[in-house]
Amino acid sequence: MKTIVVIPTYNECENVERLAKEILKQDSTLHVLFVDDNSPDGTGRLLDALAAENEKIKVMHRSGKLGLGSAYREGFKAALAMGADYIIEMDADFSHDPGVLTTFLEKIQSCDLVVGSRYLNGVSVVNWPIRRLILSYFASVYTRLITGLSINDCTSGFKCFRRQTIEAIDMNRIASDGYSFQIEMNYRCMEKGLDIVEVPIIFIDRHAGSSKMSRKIVLEAITMVWKLRAGTLLRHLFKLKG
Repeated sequence: MKTIVVIPTYNECENVERLAKEILKQDSTLHVLFVDDNSPDGTGRLLDALAAENEKIKVMHRSGKLGLGSAYREGFKAALAMGADYIIEMDADFSHDPGVLTTFLEKIQSCDLVVGSRYLNGVSVVNWPIRRLILSYFASVYTRLITGLSINDCTSGFKCFRRQTIEAIDMNRIASDGYSFQIEMNYRCMEKGLDIVEVPIIFIDRHAGSSKMSRKIVLEAITMVWKLRAGTLLRHLFKLKG
């Protein structure tokens, strides 16, 4: 079985070498695909050097900062083409613990999607400003209320998918970015009746570099949940009329 960890990067030169080593030592089935958005700090060049030394490391170069959602869409499609049986998404900044990957691989054997949850057993977040924590927590509450999702952490970016899950969702339908990309992927899984399992994680604020969060990303998430819900209601209405 082949598992590919897809990691978008933008100015992550301080993190990627150590992160790749930590990931690959967790399990022999793991491979890493970095999706770099032409980082000005030389992340792409460093990744090329790492890939030249290790066949389990691959790099996809993009022309510029095109967004988290599009990076995952392209990365997931590339991972499928590379023969991945399981696809994991995670951040490049060590906020997601590579040690959890073995738990993901264990849990995905009996479900369709594993979500690393910061809010499954209370709140498991370290070093976040209280404002950011409140925003994240209540984003999940808001999302659950509007969409009907039953998971505790709707915006988590640490997940493991079966190949068949990604194929069932159809990545060409996913257009959102940032928080809303995570929400939409969860929602599409729910629409398909797929089995989503949460596992607890401890989220630690980034070790180096700077956050990519912006007001635009937050606003997109606020409006996306209504678009998702409205789309479902309209489809049900058309079925009834048909």
